[in-house]
Amino acid sequence: MKHVLIIAEAGVNHNGDMALAKQLIDAASEAGADFVKFQTFKTENLVSKKAQKAEYQKQNMKDGSDDSQFNMLKKLELSIENHHELIAYCKHKNIQFLSTAFDLDSIDLLKSLGINLFKIPSGEITNLPYLQKIGKMNTQVIVSTGMCVMQDIEDAINELVRSGTNRNNISVLHCTTDYPTAMKDVNLKAMLSIQSQLNVPVGYSDHTLGIEVPIAAVAMGACIIEKHFTLDRSLPGPDHKASLEPHELAAMVKAIRNIEQAIGNETKEPTETERQNILIARKSIHLSQSLEKGHVLTSSDLIMKRPGDGIS
Repeated sequence: MKHVLIIAEAGVNHNGDMALAKQLIDAASEAGADFVKFQTFKTENLVSKKAQKAEYQKQNMKDGSDDSQFNMLKKLELSIENHHELIAYCKHKNIQFLSTAFDLDSIDLLKSLGINLFKIPSGEITNLPYLQKIGKMNTQVIVSTGMCVMQDIEDAINELVRSGTNRNNISVLHCTTDYPTAMKDVNLKAMLSIQSQLNVPVGYSDHTLGIEVPIAAVAMGACIIEKHFTLDRSLPGPDHKASLEPHELAAMVKAIRNIEQAIGNETKEPTETERQNILIARKSIHLSQSLEKGHVLTSSDLIMKRPGDGIS
């Protein structure tokens, strides 16, 4: 049975509040996720002061705040001290810490903190210096592919490999960069195309409402699932409205663990419990009535009845 890696994406849903960040870690741990993931960035390195919020961010933040992406992100930065505190708390709660770096300095910060798995977000997949810096570390890499065509993904993988990453260390997540993603825009079959055309392990980073799509992705072969979660969808902030609440996250993890067991292997054969039911459920050939000695049998003389302990 394969183990699907489940990444509970806290992202910036901590709202800059360390107490809230720790509550998110609590929820991810209690749900049974493998990782809880935050975001590491220096706003000055990530976005210009003239950059506007994305349309979904404007829709999700109708709270009287301005439309500046810079001002929004500046309030959501995690300091070096915050990172140390969250990593220590994750160890205490028996869940692995992960964070996505959004600029070159943040890659160095995460490396200095001992992070040995790097998640490349969809927005950085065409950022050549970023790919090269991660590629040189030859660590485990997960690449998100929102807004991509297949060539974008192949180019990013090739750049990581040219820079020093073993191709076997790269996994790719199908993703749609829209919050929330409409069902008609999910296109789960694209995940299978990535797997077959690029010969890489695949998973799915989900931005739909609910838990059906990531569960379906696991049934289709995803080995990694990433999903945003929050303590309360009504909290202010850009990502809360497209996130699961704790009870939903727990339900998703439970369902995925069930699907892991249900997938099985490609061999069609009866299970051990089925074998016990063959005699009971299958039928044997019986006579439909008493017959004289020497009677020549016809189909009307025969009837098929349980148990299956006679002639099949």
